[in-house]
Amino acid sequence: MQPRTPLLCVLLSQVLMLTSAEGLDCTPGFQQKVFHIDQPAEFIKDQAILNLTFSDCKGNDKLRYEVSSPYFKVNNDGSLVALRNITAVGKTLFVHARTPHAEDMAELVIVGGKDIQGSLQDIFKFARTSPVPRQKRSIVVSPILIPENQRQPFPRDVGKVVDSDRPEGSKFRLTGKGVDQEPKGIFRINENTGSVSVTRTLDRETIATYQLFVETTDVNGKTLEGPVPLEVIVIDQNDNRPIFREGPYIGHVMEGSPTGTTVMRMTAFDADDPATDNALLRYNIRQQTPDKPSPNMFYIDPEKGDIVTVVSPALLDRETLENPKYELIIEAQDMAGLDVGLTGTATATIMIDDKNDHSPKFTKKEFQATVEEGAVGVIVNLTVEDKDDPTTGAWRAAYTIINGNPGQSFEIHTNPQTNEGMLSVVKPLDYEISAFHTLLIKVENEDPLVPDVSYGPSSTATVHITVLDVNEGPVFYPDPMMVTKRENISVGSVLLTVNATDPDSLQHQTIRYSVYKDPAGWLNINPINGTVDTRAVLDRESPFVHNSVYTALFLAIDSGNPPATGTGTLLITLEDVNDNAPFIYPTVAEVCDDAKNLSVVILGASDKDLHPNTDPFKFEIHKQAVPDKVWKISKINNTHALVSLFQNLNKANYHLPIMVTDSGKPPMTNITDLRVQVCSCKNSKVDCNAAGDLHFSVTSVLLLSLFSLACL
Repeated sequence: MQPRTPLLCVLLSQVLMLTSAEGLDCTPGFQQKVFHIDQPAEFIKDQAILNLTFSDCKGNDKLRYEVSSPYFKVNNDGSLVALRNITAVGKTLFVHARTPHAEDMAELVIVGGKDIQGSLQDIFKFARTSPVPRQKRSIVVSPILIPENQRQPFPRDVGKVVDSDRPEGSKFRLTGKGVDQEPKGIFRINENTGSVSVTRTLDRETIATYQLFVETTDVNGKTLEGPVPLEVIVIDQNDNRPIFREGPYIGHVMEGSPTGTTVMRMTAFDADDPATDNALLRYNIRQQTPDKPSPNMFYIDPEKGDIVTVVSPALLDRETLENPKYELIIEAQDMAGLDVGLTGTATATIMIDDKNDHSPKFTKKEFQATVEEGAVGVIVNLTVEDKDDPTTGAWRAAYTIINGNPGQSFEIHTNPQTNEGMLSVVKPLDYEISAFHTLLIKVENEDPLVPDVSYGPSSTATVHITVLDVNEGPVFYPDPMMVTKRENISVGSVLLTVNATDPDSLQHQTIRYSVYKDPAGWLNINPINGTVDTRAVLDRESPFVHNSVYTALFLAIDSGNPPATGTGTLLITLEDVNDNAPFIYPTVAEVCDDAKNLSVVILGASDKDLHPNTDPFKFEIHKQAVPDKVWKISKINNTHALVSLFQNLNKANYHLPIMVTDSGKPPMTNITDLRVQVCSCKNSKVDCNAAGDLHFSVTSVLLLSLFSLACL
């Protein structure tokens, strides 16, 4: 079975015939082998690009031209023209000329042309090892064109290599990817005849071209000539359907958009050769759901895949559509949309987006609300209607109080779920000041209205608010109440008369008073007139007094039903009285019986009273109880004095009465026994056993006294 001749025939089995009558005066073939063409903006149909000159030296009988691109042809006069207007060509074209006596090929280089991946130009281009002038070889090879997806039987011959000067006994050898390189074994050559065969089906989408090499070898395998490149080109067949790979496809268009508004673009992919009709796609809409108000709401550009609106803006009204979402079944068909083309489909979802062409309207003109005085929180929900999309700012409401709220007692916020206006009291209302309030409220959308729509009277409403009277507790004035008294005033002394008033001025109620908190139990209050007096002596030094201030709380209870209670605070500042005698520290000391330093202890004094009823203190030894010329006390400062001896004493316990007097008027005096232990101090050991049970050294007492002095 002989293989079919491809659309663009290429020489595979003949060598150039040099049999002209002129002999050395004529060289068969193209007179110019390589042409350079500047890439124009567009090749114009039927416009001559260049002229080719071919001669077989025998009159060019039955001359035929073939071009590697299906978009060009060569006329009988040798002029190259385009079959249609075309912009992208590629970098190289080849022209094959043939007569019964000779054939040759010319190369057309497009200067400025771009490579087109998988293009027809790439498929038919002839391999060149270098851009040098062609030289005559005995091995003649031409590209082999093989359609993809061929069926059995295999192997099948696809071309032939000719060596006109091949020595007898030499053999052909074929190498390269597809022969001895992966994928191996696809091609092979008859080593004797040069016939090239393919062993299995080819897939252009897997490998579009194979670069093979042919050489001749002697009987020992030594290369005689070559290798010469042999390109195998796989011809595309329409074996791939268009595929939409970028879904999901979701487009949006605003309602009321003008006819012809672009919504989205649908683009499919076809794995076939993009330079052939096998991958030339055309788009159309197969189905529209729903089909109301028109079955043809949209149009798709068959070449670009752009989906545009085709109905009038009035029909593209989201509020009148049964469903603002449309689903289109988009079909892409290759072979430029011919019936023989393969198809692929995808779903395009188009959302009709809302614009703010409807203003919000209150469901009624007036709303009523009641609220107890003193209460805060939401008192009424204002309802509105809006036909726009509930998920957009064209529907969401924004409320404003435009009148009736001078004291800013009210606020209004939008409920995001219901779009209702929640009117709240944020500052407690007073029934006695105003029992009624009237508010004027406006509603708008978050998004601005379209120019031809405005807010009307229905976008405002009136709210009438009734304040309910509540029995409020009496209020003390002032609060807190403050008085200043000397401590130790006599029991029964009047401190003040409290005053509480009832805010319920429209009601006639009486008020009774009582003590609520009196931590020390010092106070009484008259339940009728509110007079506060003492029931015990006030003491500034009491633990219930802080920073000279005593705090008590009183209640005022009205006669309402039920009764209401108010609380008032009394702050009593107590002035100091010299009612606390000073005291000394420490009260125990020790000294060695042979001490050279006769200092015994440094005494400090303290007083619970305040200045001027405290220091400077006066320290004295109560002389009536002790002999003279034994003990001496000396003032150090206003709060400390030094006790010392005139002479060493025997080991024993001594009691020294110390009298300390403060500076108050009149002053207060306190006598305290200072216990002094005289101890035996030998070899750094202090023995006070004979002196009693205490074991304090003189040094430790002095240190303690100095420490106390430093802390005051």
